[in-house]
Amino acid sequence: MRVIDSSVWVEILADGPVADRLLAELPENPAEIVVPSIVVLEVVKWIEREADTTVRHRFLAFVIQCVDAPLDTERALAAARIHRTHGLATADAIVYATAMEFDAELVTCDSHFRSLDKVIHIPNK
Repeated sequence: MRVIDSSVWVEILADGPVADRLLAELPENPAEIVVPSIVVLEVVKWIEREADTTVRHRFLAFVIQCVDAPLDTERALAAARIHRTHGLATADAIVYATAMEFDAELVTCDSHFRSLDKVIHIPNK
């Protein structure tokens, strides 16, 4: 299982410089990708600002095939512990807590995750 961070989705959707490398990190089966609801929020916010409805439809059509991970009380409590332990921002703590709950690797372009366990960090700069 893998959790794909917002930074990865944005890089792929924007066809950024490491998009191909990031696409190679996505499991072939969408059922092996966990999508925290906060990631959907962050990516759709980016799409609304930077892209069009076609990109939004493509993204949403793909993520509905993945494992949905809404923010519930238990996940929020785990994120609070991770925030306290690792100093991650709220959204990042939720993403990492989700990855840990599913015993999944986290694929990200964000450097503040790089020293954490089970993180695949691919810089996009």
